[in-house]
Amino acid sequence: MFENAEISPGDLPTVDSVDWQLMDSKFLRRILTESAIGFFFALVAVGVLHRILSTVPAGQDLSLGWLWAVPLLLSVPLFAWPLVSVPKKGYAIRERDIIYKSGVFWRTVTAIPFNRIQHVEKTSTPLDRRFQLASLQIFTAGGSGGDLKIHGLSAKKTEKLRFFILEKIGSSIEQ
Repeated sequence: MFENAEISPGDLPTVDSVDWQLMDSKFLRRILTESAIGFFFALVAVGVLHRILSTVPAGQDLSLGWLWAVPLLLSVPLFAWPLVSVPKKGYAIRERDIIYKSGVFWRTVTAIPFNRIQHVEKTSTPLDRRFQLASLQIFTAGGSGGDLKIHGLSAKKTEKLRFFILEKIGSSIEQ
């Protein structure tokens, strides 16, 4: 006979009881390095634009000092945001699922049961490899793209997690 017993809201597990693992400590430096590279290119672009606009005929007086304020104003969120957002990210591996949390203003917590996972990928950009970091991308049944991507893991930990998940889902481990 089919039974579907009611569960009291007080009996539900809370996310607060999860032992969250934070991103690798090099992840913040990697993001700040990426920001510094972007800031450098913004300065070069403003310099080139300033040089081009300064060739305006002598009869027109253009004040171009404000151009230099643009990259400086952009640098505040570019360098400050990672300091706020990275500590808010975390993941946890439980017996039957993997959970990922992120967000400062709009917080999200995503849980993916192992029995729904079809494929796991380890990816890294050249900058990730410079800092020995990687991302773990998890694909579930019916998804058109990766359903979960965890950035900022050490390359070794990413590979261990990938093997662990592949063992859990019963797939053959690919190199």
